[in-house]
Amino acid sequence: MKRDEELVLMKGAHVLGEAAIRAGCRYYFGYPITPQNEVPEYMSQRLPEVGGTFLQSESELAAINMVIGASMAGGRVMTSSSSPGISLMQEGLSYIAGQELSVVVSDMIRGGPGLGNVAPSQSDYFQATRGGGHGDYRQIVLAPASIQELADLTYEAFDLADRYRMAVMILGDGMVSQMMEPVRLPVMRDLNDLPKKDWILDGAEGRPSRIVRSLYLDLGVLEEHNWKLVRKYEIVEREEVRYEHFMTDDANMLVVAFGTAARIAKGAVKRARREGLNVGLFRPITLWPFPKDELRELSRRIHNILVFEFNAGQMAEDVQAAVCDQAEVISYARPGGTVPTAQEVARVIAGQYYQREIQ
Repeated sequence: MKRDEELVLMKGAHVLGEAAIRAGCRYYFGYPITPQNEVPEYMSQRLPEVGGTFLQSESELAAINMVIGASMAGGRVMTSSSSPGISLMQEGLSYIAGQELSVVVSDMIRGGPGLGNVAPSQSDYFQATRGGGHGDYRQIVLAPASIQELADLTYEAFDLADRYRMAVMILGDGMVSQMMEPVRLPVMRDLNDLPKKDWILDGAEGRPSRIVRSLYLDLGVLEEHNWKLVRKYEIVEREEVRYEHFMTDDANMLVVAFGTAARIAKGAVKRARREGLNVGLFRPITLWPFPKDELRELSRRIHNILVFEFNAGQMAEDVQAAVCDQAEVISYARPGGTVPTAQEVARVIAGQYYQREIQ
C-alpha cells in the first residue's frame, strides 16, 4: 500500500474518514452517536471538497437503506455508528448480504448492553462476527489496534467489499476513535482506476436489464443462492485471514487479544518477559474470518492460553473452538467499558503462569 511521505497527527475518527475518502468513498450516510460523532462531522466537511455526498439521515435505519441504494448504483459508500446504532442497522446488513452489495461499515463500540456508556468496549464481537441480522450470512470484520492500522484497514476494506460483494466492518472502540497518533495516510485513489462493476444498476440503455434482490420465493432457488454465498465465504476464509504474532517463538503461555485490548496485552507481555516469563501474544486482525488454523497450530505446543478482551468473554468461545482440547483456555474478561492497565493484565498473566508452572 502506497502512503504519503508526510507523518501527520490525527484523531482516529478523522483518520477513518480520510482513509475512506482516499480509498474512493464518495457517499456517506449516517446518524450521530457517541463515541464516533467526529466521523460524520469530518465527512460532512471533507466529502463536498472532493465532489462527494454527505447526508445525515433521520435514523440508523434510514442510513443503512441509503447505503444500499448508493451501493446498488455502483458507488463506494460507507456508514458509521456505535453499538446501539449498529443494532438498528442489522436488518439492512442482512439485505446487503442477500443482495451481495459492496458496503463498508464502521462500528466504534461503546459499553453495553442497552445504552451502557461511552467508554471503550469490545462487547459487539458477537454482533459483528455472527452476522447480527437474520439469515445465513457473514461479513468481513477487521479489528485495528492503532491509528496507522485503522487507516490501512479502512483503505483496504473498500477493495475487499468490491472484491467479494459483501459488507466489511471496521470494528474499533471509543479508544481508537478518540485517541490521536502519528499516521501516514494512504494515497488518494484515482476513481477512474477503481474496478468496474458489471452488476450495478446504472441504467439499461444498450444492454439487458439487471436485477439486484434478496427475495427468492422459490425454495430451491433460495437454497442455491445461500449455497452460493457459502462458497464465497469459504473463499474469504481461505484468502483473507490476518493476524499478528508477538514473541511466540519460545512462548509457553499465550495471550490472545484483539484491537486496543491487544495493545494493552502487548505491554503486559513485555512486562512479563522482563520478569523472565516466556509469554507471547497472538492478535487476530480479522475477527471474521477468525484465524483458527493458525491458533490451533500454536496450541499444539503452547497449552496455556489467556484470552483478554473488553467484554464478558465473547472471543474466548472462538479461541476454545479453535484449539479444542489441545490447550487450556482461561478468559480474563472486563465488560462494561472498563479498561485495565498493562500492569493489571501483567499481574493476571503472572498469576496464571505460575499457577500452571506449579501444577
